[in-house]
Amino acid sequence: MKSQYLVAKESLAVYGADQIDLQALLSNILGPKTPAETTGFLSALGIRRLVELSETELSNVPGLSKSNCIKLKAAFGLFQKLSKSLPEKRIAIKSPEDAADCIMEELRYEKQERFLALYLNTRNEIIRKRIIFVGTLNSSVVHPREVFKEGINSNAASVIVAHNHPSGNPQPSREDIDVTKRLKEVSSVIGIDLLDHIIIGDGKYISLKEKGYI
Repeated sequence: MKSQYLVAKESLAVYGADQIDLQALLSNILGPKTPAETTGFLSALGIRRLVELSETELSNVPGLSKSNCIKLKAAFGLFQKLSKSLPEKRIAIKSPEDAADCIMEELRYEKQERFLALYLNTRNEIIRKRIIFVGTLNSSVVHPREVFKEGINSNAASVIVAHNHPSGNPQPSREDIDVTKRLKEVSSVIGIDLLDHIIIGDGKYISLKEKGYI
């Protein structure tokens, strides 16, 4: 029976790098001495989480040698440089559903609340996305300064904020509504319009603009 590495190597030769799965790509990068369990674990994280792993986190992965940790960090660096060099295709937000679609997969499975902002130009295209805060959301920790500072630096015309409910239920809490009202008040002074606050649940979302809070 062929090893997982040999199968991955043959798949790469026959189908090309863009047609094989992430585990097969990792097997080709890490070589025959890396167990299939290790490449399986890494591929299960998904490419986005994988490239964010620190060297310390990689070194704690069973079956991953120090030299292969360095290989992966180098490969991730190359991937990130390539991504930055490609022409940016900006996504236009025309509805709450568009905004939710942009962030649903990023937020729906998070075990902690993550509060992020989408900064838009005058054509409602996303020009920047930033995580503002991680933790329990309340009006004392989400400071408008942090939200609008990025908007000013980006020359944004407007902003959409969003956060997830780890429970999977997107119904807004009293704190969610208070944070939204506070941000709306500041937005009118700053001149960067707060368009919406999207709350993400498990495959569901609620727009506080549609609910009448903005």
